[in-house]
Amino acid sequence: MVLAALGIAGAMSAKGTSPHGGSDDASAVAGMPQAQAVGRFVDGSISTNDGMRRWRLWVPGAYDASRKYPLIVMLHGCTQDPDDLARGTRVTEHADRNGLLVLLPEQPESANPKKCWNWFDQAHQRRDAGEPALIAGATRQVMDAWSIDGRRIYVAGISAGAAMASLVAVAYPDVYAAVALHSGIPYRAASNVMEGVGVMAKGAADIARIAKLARDEMGPRARRIPAIILQGSDDPVVRPVNAAQLRDAWVAMNDLAAGVSSSEAAGPTRADAESGGLGVSRECHRRRGGSPNCEIELLMISGLGHAWSGGSKAGTFTDERGPDATAEIVRFLLAHSMPASTATPNARGP
Repeated sequence: MVLAALGIAGAMSAKGTSPHGGSDDASAVAGMPQAQAVGRFVDGSISTNDGMRRWRLWVPGAYDASRKYPLIVMLHGCTQDPDDLARGTRVTEHADRNGLLVLLPEQPESANPKKCWNWFDQAHQRRDAGEPALIAGATRQVMDAWSIDGRRIYVAGISAGAAMASLVAVAYPDVYAAVALHSGIPYRAASNVMEGVGVMAKGAADIARIAKLARDEMGPRARRIPAIILQGSDDPVVRPVNAAQLRDAWVAMNDLAAGVSSSEAAGPTRADAESGGLGVSRECHRRRGGSPNCEIELLMISGLGHAWSGGSKAGTFTDERGPDATAEIVRFLLAHSMPASTATPNARGP
């Protein structure tokens, strides 16, 4: 019952199957009118002392090894898998349109009966340990094998995947330039299952402590990490208080990482609009004298439950209404890159 409560969000499809329902071979659609070449999935896995995880990599149809491409690592929620997430978010279409690669690691039932990433377990909350290490390891595998821009690697997720994305971004600020969190939970807000259930319903106890924990985890790698947060106002599983706390904790963490006070931040700008039939309250946090891009962006979506906003009914935990969360995430992430002195060098492959 407790694990069911953590089911915030079947098995992986057969190798060679695209989330569009056809072959993953772009030649299968040769001669068909299309706006851009359709990409393909490449399957792989990583095995370390922390275990084994399979992953799927979407390579855009226009991939050219002489160029360097952004990479987004996307983490599914409980009961989901990479194909389900790809179908529900249409992320492969966005990847083909924007010229980027998408890595979708899989959390198997053997690691969690509901296929949740174990964000609430202390064994999976630090650098070089547990699931963060496996996800970072898979990211490095892709960096070694494909032509990836080491300054434009990002991590995103929904629900349990968002909670893990937060942990991964903080543990590896030298790898991931920015993070996207849809229906997520504050960084290290729980250390066991029961605490996790409580946080989802009521939020975290101490945001200042969370910000300090995150800054301490980054250690000498500490830097500002841009983040976009998306949340449904009617989410009964991960209550909206978590999004507000994510925002507050992330702003405080970035201040600590930069060694500045909150007084140096420009006041947040807010705008209300309608998108996809739902109201959207958009909040943007910038630094005085810094980039015109939002460093922290929060989208609170009225009437949205525990679902990917503007998603496809072909996937689970989606709502076709509301702003296209995938488009918002891609827009935000691609506007940010890693400081040149911080980025992990990349190798170029096929």
